[in-house]
Amino acid sequence: MLKRLKSDESGLTLIEITIVIVILGLLASFIAPRVLNAPDKAKVAKARVEISALENALEMYAIEVGDYPTAEQNLQALWRMPNPEPENWNGPYITKPTFTDPWGNTYIYVYPGLHEGYDYDLYSLGKDGKEGGQEFDADITNWIAEITE
Repeated sequence: MLKRLKSDESGLTLIEITIVIVILGLLASFIAPRVLNAPDKAKVAKARVEISALENALEMYAIEVGDYPTAEQNLQALWRMPNPEPENWNGPYITKPTFTDPWGNTYIYVYPGLHEGYDYDLYSLGKDGKEGGQEFDADITNWIAEITE
């Protein structure tokens, strides 16, 4: 005798499976960029915080010593007494010697600064480690760039 198929058998049709896969693909395409960019956003935020902390330390150094560290002394003067020993050095001015950005590149310190209105330049070259760039590759600076139109 022939077996009869039950008409109430449960299961998914090919169309239903395809619809589920399309919906999951759409959700992934919206969520994935946000999740994948989160570490880069965090590194940019960390670099901004570190530059701000170094700025505060440089200001304390300048108040006590009377001037900012020279380009030769660099940011190390915030952690260890520079040579020649400046009067009134009362450091260290930072809690730990963090002179590299979140991407492992050394923060760049230039004194006297090259930007009008700023005594010194302090910046990170961003993710790509090169001057300029967009988004996560953009430089993170202590100065505000003027927008020219």
